[in-house]
Amino acid sequence: MYRLKISIYLMALTLALTLGKINAVSAATEAEIHSWVVPAPRHTKETYFSNLSDGASIETPFVVRFGLSGMGLAAITGSVPDTGHHHLLVNRELPANFQQPLPFNDSYIHFGKGQMETVLLFKPGTYTLRLVLANQGHIPYFVYSKPVTITVTKRNDAIDPKSLVTKEIKILSPLDGSSVRAPFRIGFHASGFNVSHLSAPDAGSGHFRLRMQPNNGAEVVMDFKNGHTETWLNPPVGHYTARLDLIDNTKSGSVLATSTPVKIDVKR
Repeated sequence: MYRLKISIYLMALTLALTLGKINAVSAATEAEIHSWVVPAPRHTKETYFSNLSDGASIETPFVVRFGLSGMGLAAITGSVPDTGHHHLLVNRELPANFQQPLPFNDSYIHFGKGQMETVLLFKPGTYTLRLVLANQGHIPYFVYSKPVTITVTKRNDAIDPKSLVTKEIKILSPLDGSSVRAPFRIGFHASGFNVSHLSAPDAGSGHFRLRMQPNNGAEVVMDFKNGHTETWLNPPVGHYTARLDLIDNTKSGSVLATSTPVKIDVKR
């Protein structure tokens, strides 16, 4: 019994040290981007729908957006730690076995190029949707969204789904003109473009670069080569203009798109 207790203690100690190293590496990576970039208040890794809530009623075609906290996106061109790609589960529970690849069918829709959205074409009815993040081998992480049940009231067959997708990037939050208290979250989105870690380049893919211009002072540039699609910032108090660039991963420094500027008032 004594040896068993010692064994359990050593296992717990090893796990604690491992988690400590992971958090330390995460903090170091964030600090490498810029000192304003700070860990999220809760070290949560999860996916979510950024424009769809449980109980929503929609008409299709409908562009649904994907969000990701605590990890980065990467195309399936290579293995990159702490990254993955989105999968949309339609009327399916979470996988029973998280060590097996997700299947390929209409109930498990893969976004292996680093897409952050898709166009839903469902017929009228009720659907339950989930997002699950998986690695380049389509083996899921324990990183997923809460289930969202939606009702499709009408399908507009006369609307071309492609007409709903405009190639652009944007800052989803905070909204333009917002007053926020630091630290605060900035959410990124790419429509018509793919987002990927710089180490997994794919034709047409890019990574986000955030530019924060204070009213007085030099512009601060933060390069998210890790494929992250959101960040937490702790800048000095002041008025800022924020812009996003999408930087081509296959052509060094080439800008694929630039967002509309967003003005933010940062308080304490």
